[in-house]
Amino acid sequence: MKPILTFYICLVLLCTSSCRKFLDVVPDNVATIDNAFTMRAEAEKYLFTCYSYLPFASDISSNPAIAAGDEFWMVRPYSTGESPWQIALGYQNANNVYLSQWSAYFRALRDCNIFLDNIHKVVDMRQPEKDRWIAEVKFLKAYYHWILLRQYGPIPVIRYNLPISSTAEQTKIPREPVDTVINYIAALLDTAAAGLPEIIADRSTELGRMTKPIAMSIKARILVTAASPLFNGNSDYSGFKNIDGTPFFNATYDATKWKTAADACKAAIDECASVGMLLYTFGQLGVTLSETLTRQMSIRNSTCEQWNPEIIWNNPNSGSYEIQRQAMPRLDPARIGNESVLGSLAPTMKIAEQFYTDKGLPITEDKTFDYAGRLKLRTATKAEGELIQEGYTTAAMHFNREPRFYADLGFDGSIWMMQKKTFHIESKAGQWQTRKNIYDNNTTGYFAKKLVNWKNEILEGQSVYIESYAWPEMRLADLYLLYAEALNEDGGPQPEAFKYIDKVRERAGIPGVQTAWTTYAKQPGKFQTKEGFRQIIQQERLIELAMEGSRFWDLRRWKKSMEELNKPVTGWDVDQSDPAFYYRVRTLYRQTFQTRNYFWPLDNWDLLNNPKLVQNFGW
Repeated sequence: MKPILTFYICLVLLCTSSCRKFLDVVPDNVATIDNAFTMRAEAEKYLFTCYSYLPFASDISSNPAIAAGDEFWMVRPYSTGESPWQIALGYQNANNVYLSQWSAYFRALRDCNIFLDNIHKVVDMRQPEKDRWIAEVKFLKAYYHWILLRQYGPIPVIRYNLPISSTAEQTKIPREPVDTVINYIAALLDTAAAGLPEIIADRSTELGRMTKPIAMSIKARILVTAASPLFNGNSDYSGFKNIDGTPFFNATYDATKWKTAADACKAAIDECASVGMLLYTFGQLGVTLSETLTRQMSIRNSTCEQWNPEIIWNNPNSGSYEIQRQAMPRLDPARIGNESVLGSLAPTMKIAEQFYTDKGLPITEDKTFDYAGRLKLRTATKAEGELIQEGYTTAAMHFNREPRFYADLGFDGSIWMMQKKTFHIESKAGQWQTRKNIYDNNTTGYFAKKLVNWKNEILEGQSVYIESYAWPEMRLADLYLLYAEALNEDGGPQPEAFKYIDKVRERAGIPGVQTAWTTYAKQPGKFQTKEGFRQIIQQERLIELAMEGSRFWDLRRWKKSMEELNKPVTGWDVDQSDPAFYYRVRTLYRQTFQTRNYFWPLDNWDLLNNPKLVQNFGW
């Protein structure tokens, strides 16, 4: 990791176990808390304690958005933690809640409130610096409420810490309706944004700290979620009420929420533009690539090149070393025994099929693409040699696909370019990237190239250098697509919405929506209706943000998880050596998703400890 808060994050991580008692609020250490805010140096430690709760978003074992859905699949024995896979397999339960974050983030909120209650006591700080720190912690406080809301739905709002003298009954706080929680978060983000810097001036030590563009963009994401079907007029939860009878969800659809969300998105876009953010395009000095490979590197590095001009927020708490190790196959046959990389994090067949054709259309919609014949075998020609090995036989569905397909995925017969060498992927049984031991098992036949930094290097002595990058919590492309979605939901297809989705498509190397559908689609007028354009925008998000942890939450807010996560998980028959047998679609698992799965259950112990809490619907 480059200097992105390196000293402070290391300090927090080192102190988390040994200093946690120092930071706890219990009656016998009130004086210790006071001591933590006597001087700037001590207060700064507390500031970064507040930062330390930011999620490890790239961690396969703890981020449900990576491995608890349908985007990736692995098989036992997993080389990562079991919890996300238990959720993916449908084994979530209230007696043993997998990937529960309830207690952790209420601790985070407590520490944020302690900071806000005490920062005024520091004597050796100027007020402008105090104001900035206060804004940062207000952002974190809002964000931690958001993490809880997204996962659990209605939650208690921790506006302030209760005094130590509070009775046991006073500490039992009920959950609040989702609209109340969202309004509180949005207002807190507004307050935070007003005090945050527009850019990080000291990039050597402060990259990763909060800025005004981050706060405004996260607010936009939250308000789009609030306007989406899961939270806006969701009749499935009409009977879900607090102990006093107050409904947690408003079952009446409110169209004005989309206008509010669109305005927030546009304000965030304008703020990002004012500080020079733009969609990333590859142009490294000293590197000359063909147009095809330059396009691929623009797509790949938009995620993997940290602090590039498209990144709104890189999470400094979340490096990518481990997820790259899981995503990257053993590329070099001369060093096939290397144990540093596994390639076991396997995108599923549905992810491969969701990418567009080279005309910028779904494979089911493009009249120039032979969808019925997609599973047939085809041999690559010399003209296709930058995408698929010349003379190699693979599935027809791997041909004539959009640049993001080749940039994001590795597959049997594909080309995998790294900074110092280009490799061929050959993953049928007995070939270079096939199973080598019980742990090294890519189970679908696809590899997550998108997550692998092109600067990684296969070294002598069977070792691999992996250049970690801070995980991108939000990119400008995400914000553009949120804006297009909100505009369409507010007023249907309109020029401004086409403008912003087409910015993303242009970088991806495909025609704009209107051109693609008018010229090549079986349903050429689909983009002209709100419903049709909605489907187009949703698929664009699923493609552009594939494998970044967006799909898991997008399917939920659209209320499409019931549809998608009840489809079988499939891949190629990877244990076969003959192409005719390898290229058969194999069912790996049949997931089961129910209405109750949209939100996590509360642990039964939490319900026993606080009778004012109501268990989530269906649990």
